[in-house]
Amino acid sequence: MAEFEMVFWYWWVLAVFLLGIEILAPGFFFLWLSIASVAVGAILFLAPSTSLEIQLLLFSILSILSIFLWRRYGIQQQTETDHPLLNKRGAQYVGRTFSLIEAIENGRGKVKADDSIWRVTGEDCPIGTQVEVTAVNGTLFEVKATGKKSEEEDTS
Repeated sequence: MAEFEMVFWYWWVLAVFLLGIEILAPGFFFLWLSIASVAVGAILFLAPSTSLEIQLLLFSILSILSIFLWRRYGIQQQTETDHPLLNKRGAQYVGRTFSLIEAIENGRGKVKADDSIWRVTGEDCPIGTQVEVTAVNGTLFEVKATGKKSEEEDTS
């Protein structure tokens, strides 16, 4: 039986396959394996007599090295954003004060925050009471009363 011969472009096909996995399941892991595969293909292109064992060893070493370098240097280079809570909508409301649009009864009520209505939990309070958001638990605001009634309630 003939011995299997690894050709350089097999490694490049593997690199494209790994890149496809990275696109489908992003996480910056398969990208580095793909880069290692391209490098081994390039080495095999330049030195076609390299044995399969050496190729696999090179692929393993380059994969580990590229992942390590990314974890060490690449992640540290990410820039801080000026909107850290952009994708954490509920967390943007912590510390803000709103008027109750539905009284808190048995620990549950509702507030209107900007363009949305949010369920709240806290001490029982009547409609119109000003409450401050202290925490967010999923889609539920934890609030505490500030002791003030809204101006709408005071005028009626």
